[in-house]
Amino acid sequence: MKPRVAVAYSGGRDSTALLHATLMASAEQGVEVVALHVHHGLSAHADAWLAHCQAQCAKWARRGLPIAFAAERLMYKPGKGESIEAWARQARYRALRGMALAHEASLVLLAHHRRDQAETFVLQALRGAGMAGLSGMPREVERDGITWVRPWLDVSREEVQAYVKRHRLKHIDDDSNTDTRFARNRLRHEVWPALVGAFPQAEASLSSAADWAQEAQVCLAELAAMDLQAVRAGKGLSVLSLLALSDARRSNVLRAWLKAVTGRVASAALVSRLIDELPAGASASWPIDDGTLRKYRGVLSHATASPVKASPGQREQKLSIKRAGVHKLPGWHGHLVVERVREGGVPLAWLAHAELREREGGEQFQAGFNRPPRSLKKQFQAAGVPQWERAGPLVYSGGQLVFVPGLGLDARVIGLPGQPQVTLRWEAGYTPA
Repeated sequence: MKPRVAVAYSGGRDSTALLHATLMASAEQGVEVVALHVHHGLSAHADAWLAHCQAQCAKWARRGLPIAFAAERLMYKPGKGESIEAWARQARYRALRGMALAHEASLVLLAHHRRDQAETFVLQALRGAGMAGLSGMPREVERDGITWVRPWLDVSREEVQAYVKRHRLKHIDDDSNTDTRFARNRLRHEVWPALVGAFPQAEASLSSAADWAQEAQVCLAELAAMDLQAVRAGKGLSVLSLLALSDARRSNVLRAWLKAVTGRVASAALVSRLIDELPAGASASWPIDDGTLRKYRGVLSHATASPVKASPGQREQKLSIKRAGVHKLPGWHGHLVVERVREGGVPLAWLAHAELREREGGEQFQAGFNRPPRSLKKQFQAAGVPQWERAGPLVYSGGQLVFVPGLGLDARVIGLPGQPQVTLRWEAGYTPA
C-alpha cells in the first residue's frame, strides 16, 4: 500500500493552500493524500462548505491527483455555558483523529501559520498562562496514535495569501471569523492592526518568543523528571524533600506530579496553596475535582473520590477464591487482587469459602511470627496506614482473620513451604459498569 498523509481541510484559505501544496508534492513522490473535513453544524453555511470541499477534491481527483475526501458531521452541540471555541476545537480534533485512523493515515497536517502562532502567544499571555501556554502550538506532536504536524509555522500569512493567488485557488470565507465575541477574532480585528502598525516585526518576534518558550518548557519538563525521582515516596511525594527544593523547582515538580496523577494541568491557585500550606502542620487535606490531596506522616498523596458508600446489605459477604486473579467487589467499591507466591502467602485452600466482613472493633491482627496480636487500630498506627487506606473488606476463613486492607496477611495464616500459596491486595476505586 502506498504511504498516506492526511490534511485537515476546512475549505478556508489556509487549509486550501496547504492541501494543494501537499498534493503537488505527493504527486511526485507517490504518496496518497486524504482531505479531512469536519462539519461542525454551527453555521447556516456548513452544508455549502461541505459541498464545496467535496467538489474541489473531486475536481483534483479527475485531474489525476492522488486525493481522497472524508467528512464527519458532529451530531452533538456544546453544553450550556460551554465555550464554543473550546468545544469546537476539541470536537474537531476527535473527529480528525477518527477519520485519519479509519483511512490508515498516521500523519495529519494542520495549516496554522506564523500569524496564528503569534496570536496564540498573545492570547495565552493575556490569560496569564505559564510556560506551557506561552509555548503556543507545537510544530510536531504525537497523540493517541496520530502525529500532528504544522509545517507552515514559519510561513507568514502574506506568503499563504500569495500562494493562493498564484495558483488561483478557490476557498470559502467563514463568516464567524468576523464575530468579535470570540477572543481570537477580537485580537485579530481590533488589536492586531494597531500592534503591527506600531511594531511591524510583531508577527515574527512573537512567533520566535513562542519558540523560545517551547525550548524552555522542554528544559522544565526534564528538570521536573529529575526532581520527581528525588522527592518520590511510593506513589506520593516526600514533603521534606519537596521543602528542600527552591520555590521555583517545588512549583515545577508539583505541577508535573499533579498532572501525572490527575491527568489534568493543575491550576495556579492550587499549586500556590500547596506551596504555602505544605510546611505547616502534621497532616492536612486539599479537595480537588477528582478526589483529595492528603499530607500524612510527611507524604503528599492523591486519592480519587470514593463512590457513594453502599449499605451493608449490598456488600458481598462470601467469596470463593480458587485461583489467582482479580475479584471485583462492586458492593465494596473495589477489587481484591490474588497473586501466586512460593512462600509467605496464605494457603489457597483456605480461601475456597472466604467471608468478607466490615470492621466492627476488637479485631486482633498479628503482623509477624514473633510479634503478639494487637488491635487493628494500633497496627494501623504502627504501620503508618492513613485512614483513607483502611477501607475495604476484612477477609476471614473459618473464623480466622486472614487479610486486612493496608496491613496485608495475618502472620497466623502464612502457609508452610510446598503448599500452593497466594497473597492478597485490596485496590479501591472499582465502579461497576
